[in-house]
Amino acid sequence: MKKIFELLSEIRPADQKAMEAARLRWNSVAKPIGSLGILEEDIIKIAGILGSAERIPLEKSALAVMCADHGVVEEGVTQTGQEVTRIVAENFTKGQTTVTCMCRVSGTDVFPVDVGMTGEGWLWDGSGKEAPAPFVLLNRRAGAGSRNLVREAAMTGDQCEKALLAGAFLARDLKQMGYGILASGEMGIGNTTPASALASVLTGAPPRLVTGRGAGLSDQGLLRKQKAVEAACERFFRQYPRYKDFSWDVSAEPRDAFLLLVELGGFDIAAMAGLFLGAAAYRLPAVIDGFISSAAALLAVLMCRDVKDFLLASHVSSEPGGRLVMDQLGLKAPLDCGMHLGEGSGAVALLPLLKMGAMVYENMSTFSEIHVESYVDYGAKKGGRP
Repeated sequence: MKKIFELLSEIRPADQKAMEAARLRWNSVAKPIGSLGILEEDIIKIAGILGSAERIPLEKSALAVMCADHGVVEEGVTQTGQEVTRIVAENFTKGQTTVTCMCRVSGTDVFPVDVGMTGEGWLWDGSGKEAPAPFVLLNRRAGAGSRNLVREAAMTGDQCEKALLAGAFLARDLKQMGYGILASGEMGIGNTTPASALASVLTGAPPRLVTGRGAGLSDQGLLRKQKAVEAACERFFRQYPRYKDFSWDVSAEPRDAFLLLVELGGFDIAAMAGLFLGAAAYRLPAVIDGFISSAAALLAVLMCRDVKDFLLASHVSSEPGGRLVMDQLGLKAPLDCGMHLGEGSGAVALLPLLKMGAMVYENMSTFSEIHVESYVDYGAKKGGRP
């Protein structure tokens, strides 16, 4: 974990002075105070990330889609086979997936990344020599699919670190390419199963409570999936009994989160966690997608609490564990659309709203400019506004 610790050492909290300046700017804008709700809070947060309340440059946005396969599909937890992962990954490069259609509306460039799909192909050496390009499948392979987490650790420590660094270095590269905000996405048949196992351990909720139908399982398929998640969690606690009554939100250290990711995660989840770590290290706002993405975000926050300053929630997934993980993160999601698609679709759906918020923040007249007496925020005075 040496390189991961080096990355964590680069992370600093958001700039509180810039956030306060952004809050004052919002309160001077000629509209009811706080009337754009979470959008105002997100713009304030972005100002803190950037260290400036002058401009909120969200014009250039990027979606990173981490693609990987999962050995747990052996347990019959999916409706389709692993071959679908690669088919959809290739469709990202053609602009023929749900989220690429959405990105054409939001003005977002798509960066699909092979971090661990099955099949032939060279493994990434960690050098970052291959520059990312929109709609081109980037090779950052840490392995050819994860192992079956019901029976053994999903990854080796080296593989997990490589996947984390793949995400972190991509955040760095996208910052250097001029992107002002990142959205996280994934594609991996079977990946709601490791996400459910992670959610169960991290929140303390029973496996059956956090395990849903994913892409649309039958009742029998759901039962198999629930049993697989239970078995994976039982294996983890049997191997590491000290985590049985562990307080993840209080006691966790970077090595605890890393170990949990190795045991019950996957390459795509690790790469998204790395993307969030990289966004914090290189000071970019990063938008969480749904259930799988939020599990990765929670692991990143457990590795470094300051990462939370750089994360924006997009929507509440209809997967059973989605709201539980978001509550554990302590983030408010503006959208609740009953979505559970993945690919980064929820994150991309938020981007136009954020861009609208930034437009109002930067261009709306102030009370003084239109010669109107400013509003008084009585809600905040009485403690009624967060």
